[in-house]
Amino acid sequence: MRIRPLVTALIISLAALSAVAAGHASTSNSRMPEETLSYKVMFKWGLINKQAGSATLTLKHGRDNYIATMAAASEPWADKIYRVRDTLNGHMSYRNMEPLFYEKIANEGAERKHDVVTYSRKGNGTTAKCTRKVFKKGELRVDEQRELASEGAAIDMLNSFYYMRRLPFEKWEKGHVESIDIFSGKRKELLSIKYDGKTKLDVDGTEREAYHITFIFTSGGGKKTSDDMEAWISADDERLPLRLEGKLPVGKVHCILTGRK
Repeated sequence: MRIRPLVTALIISLAALSAVAAGHASTSNSRMPEETLSYKVMFKWGLINKQAGSATLTLKHGRDNYIATMAAASEPWADKIYRVRDTLNGHMSYRNMEPLFYEKIANEGAERKHDVVTYSRKGNGTTAKCTRKVFKKGELRVDEQRELASEGAAIDMLNSFYYMRRLPFEKWEKGHVESIDIFSGKRKELLSIKYDGKTKLDVDGTEREAYHITFIFTSGGGKKTSDDMEAWISADDERLPLRLEGKLPVGKVHCILTGRK
């Protein structure tokens, strides 16, 4: 079993754009409150249901913009198979929560990578300058530089979390699909969010009403770039991601909300 898909599922699924940027999100101009969300990452295969990792996502108010940070790590037993210590940092506009800066510092197995994405906009288009550094011969060196572009709005792995929380699920019919470009430090993909309806969800023994959605990732040519992932968002004003599920080569990964401060 590889642990990397487990953390990647959490990062991508925890998905910040407002109505101006996304076209369909909440029109509220009020600032999102500062918060810290904690998750446990469970590995399930048959009768095995064991915690394999954890993650914490924090939103703070900076001087000129939101500052978001996500830290994810595998558990000691999973470290022996595939050790993960990932940190994501991002800045988002107070005006409409559009992404301004994204950084991923990845320590996965024997690999160390550092992605930096900076954004610029012209009209409705979005351009991102992306730099990837990798650990070589005892130091981080620039491995790749490229420019990604979208004709409309675009998000990244971190602020997709806020984009997802601000979508008007209560106005959608079951089967509705919302799509937006998503940038990583290396490539552009199309993220499609399919609304699967409202449901009841058991979260560690507590029943919650939730919006059920599916994430679909495709390339520019429409080819799937990874397996679909599912998420359940609390059907209230907080729109908290309660549970996320993704497939592994063996078994599944379940990311479950454990606390909010």
